[in-house]
Amino acid sequence: MTDLRKLALDYHEFPKPGKLSVESSKPCVTQDDLSLAYTPGVAVPVLEIKKDPANAYKYTNKGNLIAVITDGTAVLGLGNTGALASKPVMEGKGVLFKRFADIDVFDIEVNAATPDEFIQTVINISPTFGGINLEDIAAPHCFYIEKELKKRLDRPVFHDDQHGTAVIVAAALLNALKLQEKTIDQVKIVFLGAGAAGCSCAKLLKLMGAKNITMVDRKGIVDKDRKDLHDNNRDLAVQPSNSKTLGDAMQDADVFIGVSAKNALDASLINKMAKKPVIFALANPDPEVLPSVAHAIRDDIIMATGRSDFPNQVNNCLLY
Repeated sequence: MTDLRKLALDYHEFPKPGKLSVESSKPCVTQDDLSLAYTPGVAVPVLEIKKDPANAYKYTNKGNLIAVITDGTAVLGLGNTGALASKPVMEGKGVLFKRFADIDVFDIEVNAATPDEFIQTVINISPTFGGINLEDIAAPHCFYIEKELKKRLDRPVFHDDQHGTAVIVAAALLNALKLQEKTIDQVKIVFLGAGAAGCSCAKLLKLMGAKNITMVDRKGIVDKDRKDLHDNNRDLAVQPSNSKTLGDAMQDADVFIGVSAKNALDASLINKMAKKPVIFALANPDPEVLPSVAHAIRDDIIMATGRSDFPNQVNNCLLY
């Protein structure tokens, strides 16, 4: 881990700090180039855009420019690191957009006291961008923020932790279940983590035919007796029973999906699972249980994490 720490810090510091840069897409070598790139030539497209705002997509980079924007309240599996400390992750998302889809990104980290303040900030800067990619915003505020921005903006708004994670988890799970000779409508699925990613993944799996899903968070199983239910987890709450803990939920589970925190799954619970289980330990940077630990306990599992350096990565970067 010491080697990884040094390698990661060196990678981000050298040969110059950070992972993103802004480069001109047009020549600007001669005086004539400069007269087109800036004054007086730049005034011509300004007037064309004033005449018809749609011309911004013709004469600027707006159509290929995405805002990757966060308040830093739910960064990876690290929690509320604050906006500034989230910047390496947002730059990383920019790298993924550029490397895999050739889409340009400005990463934007916002200090916002309230969700409404964050929403207004995004609205105020939105003319710059062709789309808004929300990142690492804690639940339940993320649901409200996404809903309001979709309502008030005339461009795509995507919350990667909800939509991106759900799509990739769903695709990976279908493949894993096929290999384990199981079907989504028959398996018992346990989620550890009932935030933005967990709720969105579970809802998509329900739409795809999953009938037996149990959500677990820090307080235990999310059941209908809980007083802290909200609009985004209420329809995922199970009927009250004597089962209250993650250990109870894991009995005969076919699938474990972790979107929570480092070492959050007691490895001994893997023995409670049904034959040929699927384990997605997706907390980043450190999973709920390490693959080496899980495989040492069971030899019939399919194991995935969210990390690039382990086999079977299940991560939003697969969307790009």
